[in-house]
Amino acid sequence: MSESSSTTQLASRIAVLVHEHFDALPARSKPTIFPDGSREWIPMTGIVAVKGENTASESLHCIAITQTPRSGAKCLSASHMPRCRGLVLHDCHAEILAIRAFNYWLLTECHGLMSQEIAEIKGTPPQSPFIRRRDVKQGEKSSLASLDWPPFELQPDVKLYMYCTCAPCGDGSMELCMASQEDATPWEVKRDTKQDPEIQEGAAAAEHDLLDGRAHFSLLGIVRRKPARTDAESTRSKSCSDKLALKQVSSLLSWQAAKLVIPTENAYLAGLILPEDEISNIACERAFGENGRMKDLKGRSWGGETTESSYGYRFRPFEILAVSAKETETRWKFSKPKSTPLPENAESTENVTTPKKSKPGSASAVWTFAPTHSHTCDVLLNTGSKQLPSLRRSKTGLHETIIAGVKQGHKISTAVARGASALSRARLWALLQSLQALESKIHDSRKLSTQQADAAKDDEAHKEAHPHHHNAMTYKDQKEAHSESFNPLRVREEAIRDARDVLKGWSRNVGDENWGLDVLIDPKKRKR
Repeated sequence: MSESSSTTQLASRIAVLVHEHFDALPARSKPTIFPDGSREWIPMTGIVAVKGENTASESLHCIAITQTPRSGAKCLSASHMPRCRGLVLHDCHAEILAIRAFNYWLLTECHGLMSQEIAEIKGTPPQSPFIRRRDVKQGEKSSLASLDWPPFELQPDVKLYMYCTCAPCGDGSMELCMASQEDATPWEVKRDTKQDPEIQEGAAAAEHDLLDGRAHFSLLGIVRRKPARTDAESTRSKSCSDKLALKQVSSLLSWQAAKLVIPTENAYLAGLILPEDEISNIACERAFGENGRMKDLKGRSWGGETTESSYGYRFRPFEILAVSAKETETRWKFSKPKSTPLPENAESTENVTTPKKSKPGSASAVWTFAPTHSHTCDVLLNTGSKQLPSLRRSKTGLHETIIAGVKQGHKISTAVARGASALSRARLWALLQSLQALESKIHDSRKLSTQQADAAKDDEAHKEAHPHHHNAMTYKDQKEAHSESFNPLRVREEAIRDARDVLKGWSRNVGDENWGLDVLIDPKKRKR
């Protein structure tokens, strides 16, 4: 079997696996099909871990699936950011939720493994098919000494793939967007000449130049923002194409996961899988390819001793893999209807079929695979796993329905802890703190079990080597507490900064940083 045919079959099997998991979701998590045959349309994304690819023991595991509307207020406006307090998701496009869901799953996988380590501290170390404790070889000690790399890594035989039912918005789909327009004239960009005096001049200029999703077809290879509704205030959320391009440098690891898992090659996407009619080779090469808009990063590395190092950040372009349009059409009934153009020689529209009326769905669904080792954690309560214990024989780790950035049944205008998604900033930070407490407990247990004479000295050295274990007052403090030369998050930030400079026009979505974990205290349960 040729490599190309093997890859094609793998892409098809990944797509089938994601669709089977989605099909098993309860009806409340899916778009509506109405009695007249019309239905809601919605994009869907899944992340799959392939273990032992191209070996006899190859296995596929659906890690996360998300389906979410791509219209309306699915990205918050810049003015709403300060009111979020870490409890509201800023960007609910399926690709972005899938990446957040993957990081949530990875943190829970670490949590389960660490919980088992504490229970069996003197026995056989527990195992996970997906992650492992990093084994620092003797020859690596000198090169790793300058950086306090995190304790875990993905198992070397694991590869990560993303499957999407439609092309990511932004630069990677501009040619498709142009071809679908009856009028190919680019949207006009409405410029607001009144600039907020509180915004720095540089930031205002960058935001001023940030184009709406379909504005100016003639300008390609640039950063674009998600337009939300055409009648809504502009957002600072970058397109999915831009965020995926950045992940080719920073890996799929969020800053929370990067505190526990080292960035190895397989922490990056190995491939992006799309229906063949959702792929523009020109657009994908420009947006994601090593000779496209990010070509200046080719051969660059951050944190690894060389570009061949097995760890560290570097520019790692993913493959674009196709599944047949017919296969996707058969399995996905919720795609956006595509209008059929009237033939040039047609004299009437009598025999021309038009798609049934449809409208975008209003809810987002999130599902993640359960961690290998079960565990209890106050932060992980109310994950929906009890209501949906399994999905196509896969145990559920998280199942949520999200509307406008908060859990269904809650309002974005009055965001409270009960309505915060497990993927929100506040919940992920709280989960990270729980994990850091576990890691400290494991360290203390091992120190006591070895009865070393210099235990106190080792403990002090550990505290000095792990400055990121301190409790920061605000989310901003915690995220930015990596100025020390030995902190790998500093390296991560340098890599991201260089990638943003190459992408050009990246305006940061700021405003939701000045809050602490007290936002997760339910005001109705506060002691009086």
